[in-house]
Amino acid sequence: RIHLMAGRVPLGADRAAVTGKMETTFIENLRYAADLLAQEDMIGLLEPINNRITDPRYYLNTPHQAAAILEKVGRPNLKLQLDLFHCQIMDGNVSRNLETYFPLIGHIQIAQVPGRHEPDSPGELNFPYIFELLESLGYTGYVGCEYAPKGDTLEGLGWLHSYWERQGLQHAGTNK
Repeated sequence: RIHLMAGRVPLGADRAAVTGKMETTFIENLRYAADLLAQEDMIGLLEPINNRITDPRYYLNTPHQAAAILEKVGRPNLKLQLDLFHCQIMDGNVSRNLETYFPLIGHIQIAQVPGRHEPDSPGELNFPYIFELLESLGYTGYVGCEYAPKGDTLEGLGWLHSYWERQGLQHAGTNK
């Protein structure tokens, strides 16, 4: 799987004025990329990135926009990379978005909102609930952790050990 970036609205340009041209170019580029990826049996992923905090000029901002573009491109090897951090900032309604766009999802990424830290840090998202929802939907893919850890790596993965224990699972490796 490979993340296909959407690009940025040019500096000084009015977003509304260039949206049509940007969408046309993006769709043409995605078709080209999807055809190349298909030759290698690879999946291309589109990730909406919020333009409120992370990147004000990034073109692809919401799961709704990404879903519409995926439909227009019409290639089965292109999927939605749903980063719940960006989804919450742009739209909220994370549960409904997961349910609505589940057939399009090719990868999930997580980070707590607003600080973009570990899932068990204080914030807006209830990750035990979200993980249960993903399981109930039948999600079998990876969940990428794209967050800024507050401490070192082992400390930053403490939430995962707690999650495994709640699930009755043993984690591999050391007890550190």
